Amino acid sequence: MDLQIKGKKALMAGGSAGMGRATAERLAEAGVELYISARREARLKQAAQEISERYHIAVTPIVADSSTESGREALFAACPDPDILGITIKPPAPNGDFLKVTPEMWRDSIETTLLGPIEIMRHYIPVMKDKGWGRIVNIATFSAKNPMIWRLMSGPARSALINYTASVSREVARFGVNINNLLPGMFQTEGMSESLEPYADAFGLEPNEEVVFTHFLENNKIPAGFLAEADDLAPMAALLCSPLSRFIVGQNIVIDGGQHHSLF
Repeated sequence: MDLQIKGKKALMAGGSAGMGRATAERLAEAGVELYISARREARLKQAAQEISERYHIAVTPIVADSSTESGREALFAACPDPDILGITIKPPAPNGDFLKVTPEMWRDSIETTLLGPIEIMRHYIPVMKDKGWGRIVNIATFSAKNPMIWRLMSGPARSALINYTASVSREVARFGVNINNLLPGMFQTEGMSESLEPYADAFGLEPNEEVVFTHFLENNKIPAGFLAEADDLAPMAALLCSPLSRFIVGQNIVIDGGQHHSLF
C-alpha cells in the first residue's frame, strides 16, 4: 500500500527502540525525511544509521529527553516543521504496592507521560495548521482504558493524555491536522525487558525473562496467546500518519491481542 507520504518530514520522539523504532522504520519505508529522538545517544545514533542504510533515506538523530523542557527545545530546534509527529516514551516501571506510591512518583509520571507529549503537540500544532496538513500519533498504553493496579505510573496519566487529545483533535481537524492515539497492550520490547526486575519485584517472581513473560501470558489472559512484537503496532501507526487516515479523528485504538474486554 502506498501511504502517500514520500518526501514528507516525520519526527518520531522516542524512535531508537521498541514501538517507536518500528514505527520510524515503517515511515522510512514509505520514503519520509526522518528525524528520531531518544535519550541514549549511542543507541539512537546506531538506530539512525541502520534505518538510513536499510531504506536509503536521510535520518537525523536528536539526543533529547522529551519529558524535560531542555529536551523539547532540542527537538524544536532540530526539527522545526514536521508534517508527521509520533510520540512514545519508555514505559514507566511497575509500581508494586499502590500504598507505597508517593507524590514524587506521581509527579514524575505526569511530567513524563502527560506533560511531555502535550507540550510537544502544543508546539507543533500551529506549525501544522499553517501548512494545512499534519498527523500526530501518540503511542500510549491500553492501561489508559483498562485500569491495572500495577500500572499506576502509566495508566492514569495516559488516561488524561487521551482525554486531552480527544478534545484537541476535534478543534484542529478542520485545518487538516489529525490526532489519534494507539493503546498497545503487552508487547515484548526493549522497554519491557528493562522493566523485568521491577515487575518481578511487584509480583514476587524470579527476575528472568522466561518467568516474567510466562507470568504475563498466564495472568493477563491474552486471547491471541502471545506477547506482541513492536511491528505488530507499527503498520497501524504508519497508516494514521498518512493521508489515508483523513477521516480518523481523535480515536484511541487498542492493539492488545483481545485482552481488553470492551465494546468501545
